[in-house]
Amino acid sequence: MKQIYALGIGHNTPVMIDLAMSCGYEIAGLYHYDSSRTGSVDHGFKILGSFEDLFAQSLLGKSFLLTMGDNSIREELILKILAKGGSVPSLIHPTAVISNFATVDECGVYISPFTYVQADSYIGRGTILLSHVNISHTTHIGSCCFVAGGTHVGAYTNVEDQVFLGQGVLSISGKVKKIGHHAYIGAGSLITKDVPAGAKMVGRPLHTIE
Repeated sequence: MKQIYALGIGHNTPVMIDLAMSCGYEIAGLYHYDSSRTGSVDHGFKILGSFEDLFAQSLLGKSFLLTMGDNSIREELILKILAKGGSVPSLIHPTAVISNFATVDECGVYISPFTYVQADSYIGRGTILLSHVNISHTTHIGSCCFVAGGTHVGAYTNVEDQVFLGQGVLSISGKVKKIGHHAYIGAGSLITKDVPAGAKMVGRPLHTIE
C-alpha cells in the first residue's frame, strides 16, 4: 500500500485523511506547524514533528497530503515539498465523476465524494473541491482554490488562483466570465456577474463586505 504523510492538524484533517485512505493510501504519520504536539496522537495517527523538522530532511520519494484550508499556506507548502524532492499527489474519491474531457492537475488536487467535473474543464494545482460540488463544462479553476461543499460553478467561467467559494455558492453559467484571484465569496451567495480580484463578497444579491 502506498504511504502518505499528512501536514496540518485541525478540523479538516480527518476529512482529508478519509479521502487519502479511500484512494488507497496508508497514513504514515502527521506533521504539525510547530513542535507543541510532537509525539502525541491525533485520530489514531502519531504526530512525528513540526514543519521545521520535516523540511530539515530530504523528502525524496515521499508523498504528502496537505489538510489545511488556507489557500496561501497550501501553495507555499507545495512549493517547499517539490523543492525538497517530495510529491503531493492529486486525490480523486472513487465516487467523484470526472469527464473524460476534463483535465485535473496531477499535483495536490483533492476531489471529494459525489463531486462532478464536466467536460472541457480544468482544475489547477493544489485546489480542493469538497463534496457535492459541480464544476460545469468549459470552466477553468485556477491553482490553490477552495470550493466548499454544495457549490455549483457555471459554465464558461474563469476562476483565478486562490479563490475561496463558501458552501452552496451558485455561479450562473454564461453570466460570470471571471472570478478574480484571491476573491472570497461567502456561503450561500449567488454570483451573476464578474467578481474583481481580492473582493470579499456575500449574499443574494452579491454585495461587498469589509
